[in-house]
Amino acid sequence: MRRALLTLGLLFLWAPILLMAAYAFSGSRVPFEWGGFSLRWFAALAANERLLEAAWLSLRIGAAAATLATLLGLALGWVLARHGRFRGRPIFGILAGAPLVLPEVVMGLALLLLFVGLQAVTGWPAQRGAVTVWLAHASLGMAYVAVLVQARLAGLDPALEEAAADLGASPAVVFRTITLPLIAPSLAAGWLLAFTLSLDDVVLASFVSGPGATTLPVYLFSQLRLGMTPEANALAVAMLGFAGTLGLLAWAIRLRR
Repeated sequence: MRRALLTLGLLFLWAPILLMAAYAFSGSRVPFEWGGFSLRWFAALAANERLLEAAWLSLRIGAAAATLATLLGLALGWVLARHGRFRGRPIFGILAGAPLVLPEVVMGLALLLLFVGLQAVTGWPAQRGAVTVWLAHASLGMAYVAVLVQARLAGLDPALEEAAADLGASPAVVFRTITLPLIAPSLAAGWLLAFTLSLDDVVLASFVSGPGATTLPVYLFSQLRLGMTPEANALAVAMLGFAGTLGLLAWAIRLRR
């Protein structure tokens, strides 16, 4: 019974993705119409500079936003897990977790108003672009990282850090040699989660991006109005192949260890 439910769940998740991947090899221009086996859309993808530029921009913004979100989320999670009760802690906790529950439309509008207000007062940013998208995605991802870090720190045995401190290690050394390696899995998971959130975001980027900073999801969403082509399916196959290769490499390394 469990195996059957697991199989149904996997089919529910993967059937649309595999169907989309199959249509990437169709010769028809209609995205979901089979026109015989063809690789024409992979060639068209390689020649589509705007699509590749949007994909490369999304990857760069995603990596930068995930890195900033991990650093900020580590600080937030550390304060919530290790600093006990302090004045304003309930409000601080609510504000730290607000991006988890706020609709992205509300958050996008709030960030847009913030950037417009900063521009009026300080002159920065001169125009909305990749930097504002990066900051918006980092502000969303850091809340998820903070939750993971706080949960991991709450589950650690404090005796490990106390023993290192009793042996003469400074707080910085204790953090670097004891705490950081123990919470590294949660930081890695938070980075990957923040990267994924940034890579597939449409709403925030629509509010805070400018004409010269069109990310891949925004570009594909705009193509829906003009008529999508199977180039998007070909790009999805390329991304799936890249992610699958990384997964196989990680699995092989784990087996070796």
